[in-house]
Amino acid sequence: MLIVLCKVNHLIFIEPRRSCKTYLRCKANTSNGGTVEKYKPDALFIDKHGRWRSFKRKKLSRKRCGSLRGQGWKYGSGFVDGIFPVLSSTAQEILDFIQKEEVDSNTVWAALDSLPATHEIWDDLINVAVKLRMNKLWDQLLLICEWIQYRSCFKSDVMIFNLLIDSYGQKLQFKKAESLYFELLEARCVPTEDTYALLLKAYCISGLLDKAEAVFAEMRKYGLPPSAVVYNAYIDGLMKGGNYRRAVEIFHRMKRNCCPPSTDTYTLLINLHGKESRSYMALKLFNEMRSQKIKPNICTYTALMNAFAREGLCEKAEEIFELLQEDGYEPDVYAYNAIIEAYSRAGFPFGAAEIFSLMQHMGCEPDRASYNIMVDAYGRAGLQDDAQAVFEEMKRLGITPTMKSHMLLLSAYSKAGNVAKCEHIVNELHESGLEPDTFVLNSMLNLYGRLGQYEKMEEVLSTMEKGPYATDISTYNILINIYGRGGFFEKMEGLFQSLPSKNLKADVVTWTSRLGAYSRKKLYMRCLEIFEEMIDAGCHPDGRTAKVLLSACSSQDQIEQIR
Repeated sequence: MLIVLCKVNHLIFIEPRRSCKTYLRCKANTSNGGTVEKYKPDALFIDKHGRWRSFKRKKLSRKRCGSLRGQGWKYGSGFVDGIFPVLSSTAQEILDFIQKEEVDSNTVWAALDSLPATHEIWDDLINVAVKLRMNKLWDQLLLICEWIQYRSCFKSDVMIFNLLIDSYGQKLQFKKAESLYFELLEARCVPTEDTYALLLKAYCISGLLDKAEAVFAEMRKYGLPPSAVVYNAYIDGLMKGGNYRRAVEIFHRMKRNCCPPSTDTYTLLINLHGKESRSYMALKLFNEMRSQKIKPNICTYTALMNAFAREGLCEKAEEIFELLQEDGYEPDVYAYNAIIEAYSRAGFPFGAAEIFSLMQHMGCEPDRASYNIMVDAYGRAGLQDDAQAVFEEMKRLGITPTMKSHMLLLSAYSKAGNVAKCEHIVNELHESGLEPDTFVLNSMLNLYGRLGQYEKMEEVLSTMEKGPYATDISTYNILINIYGRGGFFEKMEGLFQSLPSKNLKADVVTWTSRLGAYSRKKLYMRCLEIFEEMIDAGCHPDGRTAKVLLSACSSQDQIEQIR
């Protein structure tokens, strides 16, 4: 192995040759009393201080990236980490059959009807249901559970009801989830805290906060004080519903009600602040958690690294990465991806590549997300050929590119203004059976507009408005910005006025793009008129709006007025 050691931002980068590996030699006794030499890959690495350190090899399957991430189901109770059902041959046959694309509900139910009503079959059905839930195959899970509930001779227990409530909640069918709860009571099953947690989550995802609050009253009725599990489900549901502010309020209420937050609670809140690009708040919560003697798990560390990664704070992400290892955890693929993302967002694609190589050297196999991050890292830096090489390597290894993979490659070539290559990627999408979505077509609109190819841009818009592709406010923001930059004020104003007829409402980007068109011509009074319209329409300006207004000024008095 060729090892190149260099300190950059306190990290040691290792560039392995693919054809070579470093091995440690050891001796072992044989059954006949002799000794043989054995070789195994080394388990050493150099930390930022230049010291050799060892790590414990993973005993878990690399297929799951060595991380048990809370997807299991504890029979008869609720959710726990690390419960992975072992399927019997019969259970595997049921799973394979139910996952076939051409199989409909009647066919599945007819096949299940032929099964004997034994304890073994019950266990097999439960294991299949857990497996489907782990893979988030909600439609297939409903087929199994509804057959047990309404057609089989098996009697549903609280776990089946919980699985049904969970599935309907994930599919935003809160009324069905609600009716299942009442069926559970009628069947004289005793609801568990997981039942209420899943019901809360279903309401939150659907935006029904009043009903979510009523769940707490229902729990008190049955003498169940809300626990950390219930509060966590509430916070998680609010986050999935996009109501971040309310999620933070529930966290503070949890502490006021003397319900101690758990590791999962803090992990959720750290993840929330990370998504809001408030890494300083994520770090504050992490420090609070440790001061309360609540031990972070690998998911907590990864959530904090992701918070720093989104803001391109490489050194901070590295510090947490080292803290993770000092706490006895071995980095998994999610942790490595967070560090790679940090380098990508910071604009250091070669740093991201070194971490990618280090990850492989340490025996952690990259997943699809790893390759997508590398495509994005090269694309952001304008290295389209390298982005293409990573994309091709992913395909060569049998990892099927998703819509996101194509989108990242498209973005790389779009920044370079390579129209032919972008059109080729869109054609590839069609050939691979992936239909371009609104985001892809918006990117093509922006590309054609930036290059002044207005006819092609308008052709794409016409296709979107007539075809199955939905236009959104981002579509028209792109067009308004392009027409404004080109000086086509009539077309820009016509599009702006047409938004209500398309059931779309102008956002801060729409108003600012419109302001920018007049600002470039130093039409200060017109900009002020539009700004007042914006305020009257209830749209709050942001920092970019202020910059655009200032750029329209031609005198000190105007600058003072804007301030």
